Amino acid sequence: MPQSKKNDGMIMQAGILAVAGIIVRIIGLLYNSPMAVILGDEGIGYYNMAYNAYTIVLLISSYSIPSAISKVIAQKLAAKEYRNAHRIFKCALIYVLVVGGIASLFVFFGAGLLVQVEYAVLPLKVLAPTIFFSGILGVLRGYFQAHRSMVQTSLSQIVEQILNAVFSILMAYLLTKAMSSRPESEQLSCGAAGGAIGTGVGVLTALLFMLGMYALNRKMILRRVKRDRTPFDDSYGEVLKMIIMVVTPFILSTFIYNANVFINQTIYENILMRQKNLADTLIASQMGIAGKAVKISNIPIALASAMATALIPGISSDFARRDLDGVKGKVAKSMKVTMLIAIPAAVGIGVLAKPIMWVLYPQKSSIDLSSALLSVLAVSVVFYSMSTLSNAVLQSIGKLNSPLINAALALAIQSGALAAMLLFLDESYAPYYYIIAMACYSLLISIFNSISIRKNLKYRQEMGNTFLKPFLSAAVMGVVAFGVYHGLYALLPVNILALFVSVVVAVIVYFVLVIRMGAMTEDELSGMPKGKMLVRIAKKLHLMKETRDGYDGFNEMDDSDNFDRKKVPDIEDADYWLDD
Repeated sequence: MPQSKKNDGMIMQAGILAVAGIIVRIIGLLYNSPMAVILGDEGIGYYNMAYNAYTIVLLISSYSIPSAISKVIAQKLAAKEYRNAHRIFKCALIYVLVVGGIASLFVFFGAGLLVQVEYAVLPLKVLAPTIFFSGILGVLRGYFQAHRSMVQTSLSQIVEQILNAVFSILMAYLLTKAMSSRPESEQLSCGAAGGAIGTGVGVLTALLFMLGMYALNRKMILRRVKRDRTPFDDSYGEVLKMIIMVVTPFILSTFIYNANVFINQTIYENILMRQKNLADTLIASQMGIAGKAVKISNIPIALASAMATALIPGISSDFARRDLDGVKGKVAKSMKVTMLIAIPAAVGIGVLAKPIMWVLYPQKSSIDLSSALLSVLAVSVVFYSMSTLSNAVLQSIGKLNSPLINAALALAIQSGALAAMLLFLDESYAPYYYIIAMACYSLLISIFNSISIRKNLKYRQEMGNTFLKPFLSAAVMGVVAFGVYHGLYALLPVNILALFVSVVVAVIVYFVLVIRMGAMTEDELSGMPKGKMLVRIAKKLHLMKETRDGYDGFNEMDDSDNFDRKKVPDIEDADYWLDD
């Protein structure tokens, strides 16, 4: 299959996941708005504290499972070892049953060790069983992703979030009302626990959905396993060893990459409660307000997460076949598509932060602070997108230690910076320090990962069409969006109408500019979801420039630095995966 077709297929699969991811995050925002009304900033703060601690344990026990499993199974599928691929799937299920069970018990009985604020303990205990179900769900998603079929994962994510939204709102409301005779903090803690119940219901429903998908495909899977003529079978001991050796670095790198939220929360709580003597209810409210900005900024990052998920099986397969041009082409195109969306999203969120916050979280007492925090955090959309994608690239080519080292170094720097700001600067700006630390963390990881990719692949990302032209187009778009919103709002003071019109105008302006400047070719645009329709529109508007066949998108280093394919280590060498 031509390389451009392979890349287009990868972009399409990533697009399916991205659309699902964005839908999931929009549903999350929509249900968080009534949750914020029910629980207030303080109650949302309790829920966020519990959820952040739950996420950390989930990262260690099962969050990395889909990516890791899709990686090792994709390698077996590339070699047409269907029987060994299915053995990996079965061993992975055993792995998560054991690890997930232990993790769930630890969270339930050790909740008080994971959160500092008393009223966040109950919602964390309620979240404990969800960890067990999430592990099994992760294996099933990873199995389908290894076959480069993202539809099942996407649908399960949407089903999960819909049920999560419905039951979170319902249970938060019912439990808050049921505890109305109790002190306010206890009442809000029970309401946060209701939100945790909704999370569990969503995960359990998604698990049942994925089990149904597997059951529908089971006969075909077993038929292919039976027809496999591979002359040898990996023993279950070898398979389990392979899973542990691949999953462990995935877990460590993913854990450290995502641990900054929990570590920042812990630093924030300890310094402000113990050193600055602030009330835990005030800290919970501040964490609730900061959480609003984080949730909104996470929406456009869904594309990078989807692209990374779709990228791992393809790059792993190409690397196993020593197809380094294929690897570089996938990296270049995925980074370009991600930046074409992440950069204007960051600019749009930055200039329209208050109108966006006004629609989603219209609490008057905190609207100014939450909007300001969102404006500051907007820049992290670009850097988190870059770092998420570059993490996947390094993991796919077997450099599993590089993301781990890079994330650890960035985490140490940002943690020290946050602690210093909280200790020595005015504590009234503490929420800003929290957000600034997150933005710095994303910047540092993206820099460190780029250096690692350049070193290991002898690869340099093309700059003009990937970064410069989208940035210039987005800058103009931001000025237009800001002017349209405030001009329309002055004439007709209806926030949601002014916001909607300004966003539509901004999208049109950016689309026209980015194509007119030649940042995208016809081949690239048509390879995206609904791309052919966009190409037709661009041609009717006489925007599309002449195209070229294929896509390079990366700059080779000079001949003296060329990557020697003969020196690529054997993909099956277990020691290689842990050796940087």
